[in-house]
Amino acid sequence: MGVIRIKDRAGRDHEVEAVEGWRIMEIIREHGFEVEGLCGGACACATCHVEVCETWSDKLHPAREDEEAMLDELPLIHPGSRLSCQIIYTPELDGLAVRLVNGA
Repeated sequence: MGVIRIKDRAGRDHEVEAVEGWRIMEIIREHGFEVEGLCGGACACATCHVEVCETWSDKLHPAREDEEAMLDELPLIHPGSRLSCQIIYTPELDGLAVRLVNGA
C-alpha cells in the first residue's frame, strides 16, 4: 500500500493510504474528504475535479478527449486540473499530491 497527499479545501495537508487499482476519487472519498463524483467514475460530470501538483503531472497518463471535454465545461481550471475518477492509483504514483478544488 502507498500514500497520496491531499491538500483539502481549507489548505490543510493530509497523507492517506492508497490502494492499488483504486481511482484517486475513490481513495479521497474513502478517507472522508468531500469530492462528489456524481457519475461514479464514468467521466460524465467533472464533480471530482482536483489539481495535481505540477511535479506529478508528467507521471500521469495524459487526459483523454472525454476528460478534456468535461474539464472544458468547468468555470475555472488550473494547469494541473484533472478528474480524479480518471486516475488509477499504481505503485508508481506513491506520494501523488493533489489539491481539492473549491466548487468542483
